[in-house]
Amino acid sequence: MIVVVCPGQGSQTPGFLEPWLQNPAYADQLRAMSEQSATDLVSAGTTADAETIRDTAIAQPLIVAAGILALNALFADGRRAAIGGIAGHSVGEITAAAGAGVLSTADALTFVGERGRAMKAAAALTPTGMSAVLGGDEAELLARLAELGLEPANFNGGGQIVVAGALEALAALAADPPAKSRVVPLQVAGAFHTRHMRPAVARLTEVATSLTPQDPSLPLWTNHDGSTVADGPGFVDLLVGQVSSPVRWDLCMQSFADAGVTGIIEVAPAGALVGLAKRALRGIPSVAIKTPDDLPAAYALIDHQA
Repeated sequence: MIVVVCPGQGSQTPGFLEPWLQNPAYADQLRAMSEQSATDLVSAGTTADAETIRDTAIAQPLIVAAGILALNALFADGRRAAIGGIAGHSVGEITAAAGAGVLSTADALTFVGERGRAMKAAAALTPTGMSAVLGGDEAELLARLAELGLEPANFNGGGQIVVAGALEALAALAADPPAKSRVVPLQVAGAFHTRHMRPAVARLTEVATSLTPQDPSLPLWTNHDGSTVADGPGFVDLLVGQVSSPVRWDLCMQSFADAGVTGIIEVAPAGALVGLAKRALRGIPSVAIKTPDDLPAAYALIDHQA
């Protein structure tokens, strides 16, 4: 069973869409998605520098648009029928919603454009950030977070938990981390997936009423608890709530294993989720679609297991 995974914020790098835009068909798709998201995705994916595409309002639609480009290429020639399911990490859940048919491309880009702007506005209210904690005991870490007023934001599996909150509290955690752990500050502009994002939830609740979700036509796992969701409107509700709730990617990967995953394909801008899978799902073959040159390997993985 092949599972397609869609990455979240932080996976983008300067110029990563250059190879895609050499194909006029992909360039036309990206221009259309620029209009739908109210973001210049062409410049963001080609000439913009790292600081520019770190902006939440730019990064989120850029990542989703890139993922949809790769999904369209991956699912060409009838290969979608051979896919066993799809899931996304954080904002990548919007990409997954498009891939599963829950949201149209237009609705996905409209929603992610509003999401990025709403989360940027929420992050501007209080100086906050995020750090990855590598290793150590989870119970000890959670107790330390409670002491500092921090929250777990992403349970990524493989011994990695991303935490978030006030900058001074993150600094205190880095200065005195739990035993056998290492704290790595992340280059993000706010405490995503925590209480600090509740103003964005209020805005996205309004935005969701303008969408026309359909029930998924592929098995679709949720970051909420790693379960599959068969109800399209219900999945959109989870997308809204996810903004201020932890991402349980560890539970998603456990669900992949329980379902009998035999291959993983990560769509652009790929790399992070394949890396996590190599630690948590050892021995499962994977392909990261970073450029169109990676598509033949992804096709081969699908065709071999079809």
